[in-house]
Amino acid sequence: MEHDRYLRATRFLDIGSPEVAGLAESAATGATGDVQAAVKLFLAVRDGIRYDYRAISMDPDALSASRVIRAGRSFCVGKAVVLCAACRARAIPCRLGFADVRNHLAPAHLVELMGTDVFVFHGYVEMLLGGRWVKATPAFDEALCRRFGVRPVEFDGVNDALFHEYDAGRNLHMQYVRQRGTFDDLPFEEMFRAFREAYPAIFQGASVSARDLDPDASG
Repeated sequence: MEHDRYLRATRFLDIGSPEVAGLAESAATGATGDVQAAVKLFLAVRDGIRYDYRAISMDPDALSASRVIRAGRSFCVGKAVVLCAACRARAIPCRLGFADVRNHLAPAHLVELMGTDVFVFHGYVEMLLGGRWVKATPAFDEALCRRFGVRPVEFDGVNDALFHEYDAGRNLHMQYVRQRGTFDDLPFEEMFRAFREAYPAIFQGASVSARDLDPDASG
């Protein structure tokens, strides 16, 4: 079938794991149809897995859907991986999408460390619903959005749900500056090559830890 590859288990989208199967079943309980199930899964990932950019890891296993679910926190890519896996577990064709985004509200210490306010390889998902591909990013949880005065991304299963260009105060928030395409599975090596090129001060070595990204880390 044309879309079979968007329903398969992969290294990172381990849809047969107890963690993914459990999330897919519990979060979409009572859903009637794919659209309603997709909305429920989106909300479960958006708010049930805390956004934390310090959760980035160069250990590939840490970005499998099951590991992210167990951790309960991740950055945008890990959360997209979970949503994509959960959709596939519910037989909703889904693929990963990536783009470079300019975050006008990024913390000053992070912009200084990165040397830019452009975040490369921001992760989102595309779900096949009603015969068309619909985009959604579950990255920022509602609690985080409230804290920073940003409107949470809402998803209705029909319209694209990407980051808002402006925050609640009409200040510039997020701009998509480059599309990197869609993928059947997480392009881990390609993503980290892009990280090394964009942020050499952080990703020069073989590994990166939360301490490297945490302004409050000491010692």
